[in-house]
Amino acid sequence: MAGPAPHISVVIPVYNEQAILHDAISGLRQKFSEKGWSYEIIIAENGSKDRTVEIGTELAQRNADVQFFSLGEPNYGKAMREGILRARGTFVICEEIDLCDVDFHARALAILEASEADLVIGSKLLGGAQDDRPFVRHAASMFYNGLLRITLGFHGTDTHGLKAFRRTALLDTARACLVDKDVFASEFVIRAERGGIRMKEIPVQVIEKRPPSINLFKRVPNVLKNVIKLTVAIRIRG
Repeated sequence: MAGPAPHISVVIPVYNEQAILHDAISGLRQKFSEKGWSYEIIIAENGSKDRTVEIGTELAQRNADVQFFSLGEPNYGKAMREGILRARGTFVICEEIDLCDVDFHARALAILEASEADLVIGSKLLGGAQDDRPFVRHAASMFYNGLLRITLGFHGTDTHGLKAFRRTALLDTARACLVDKDVFASEFVIRAERGGIRMKEIPVQVIEKRPPSINLFKRVPNVLKNVIKLTVAIRIRG
């Protein structure tokens, strides 16, 4: 039987992360415990071909505050959406396994708890942000954000990466999303913006701790195809 709902749910999609999964989750648990936060960590595995499933299963078995599920197919957006729907916390944090940025967590939670916003986005492109990834990845983020501005009238500076929100305020938004894979995060943020959700961007520092699990240039065709799907889903289907 599940215990009391935690204050915070952290959803982390993972794909082929055997090298860093155990240490990242252990470090995150330690930092959360030091802050005295009530939390659950939801590891959303999607289609790994290494030992990620084995390590994630073991982490969940050994730690009551860790949940693990596996989709059995590589689909970042579907994994994130399912993790959000499984979350029980008052606030949900969408994380990346190679970031686990507790500084962002603390700043975002302060905004949410003060009711200054219902969705906080950690932006890599906002003034004051520090993007220490290779230039080509920074440029790709700028291009992608510009594409969303042109095709869908997005007014923010970032849709991917770190997000924190009040679960009850954004649950219907997550359920309404029609596009998955890499573009789910964009649909989630853009639907929230169009739905009048109170949003706030804050700058973050991004440091690449390991090479991306999927090659950037191999992702481009699928991302462009899914942006077209996203445009149809939002502009035509609503």
